[in-house]
Amino acid sequence: MTDFVLVAGAWLGSWAWDEVVPGLRAAGHGAHPLTLSGLADKQGVRAGQQTHVQDIVDEVERLGPRDVVLVGHSYSGIPVGQAAARIGDRLARVVFVDSNVPADGESFVSGWPSGRATVEASIAANGGFWPPLTAADCEGQDLSDEQIARFVKGSTPHPGATLTEPAVLAGPLGELPATYIKCLLDGAEPNDDVAELLTSKHWQLVEMNTGHWPMFSQPRELTRILLANAT
Repeated sequence: MTDFVLVAGAWLGSWAWDEVVPGLRAAGHGAHPLTLSGLADKQGVRAGQQTHVQDIVDEVERLGPRDVVLVGHSYSGIPVGQAAARIGDRLARVVFVDSNVPADGESFVSGWPSGRATVEASIAANGGFWPPLTAADCEGQDLSDEQIARFVKGSTPHPGATLTEPAVLAGPLGELPATYIKCLLDGAEPNDDVAELLTSKHWQLVEMNTGHWPMFSQPRELTRILLANAT
């Protein structure tokens, strides 16, 4: 039995995994969707990036001694990658779902050389939060109108400090057992940082023919892939 700790990306909470959790549990595994501080049902909690890392580490410690697969989607790949390097032998695998990956001393916005100023300006104009996407922003990502409406309704402003503070890695990311899921409608190739990590013997690439939010667009296929990474 494996415990999956599921962490969705920017603006989202534990609810984003509602269609993935049942399949993991039906296969006999633990499934633990996690809302990060400052989001969804934890709005109002002050959070920086290291707050989110600690949220994940605390959840692993709460679960007890079983092996853990950490799953980080989009933005959450950054705190999940840092947490994975801190939990030692508890880690069975880390799965990055079309996500950013942490680089020591770099932030989420560091990976947006052409859009960094736009994101930072948006945070400054919205009281320190990154405002959620609109329905129009979700077009072309293999989502139905109903799925887009659910995404937009459930999204909450994302704490800006988590996007601008630098990552602190406890060890080389390439030495962790990892799977990277690339969602092809969001770009056919992984970014340069991910491509370099994929040269490691410890990393593997899996492709999904869907958009950036596969927990909504293809939850059964995503569940199947996650189960293939269980111990």
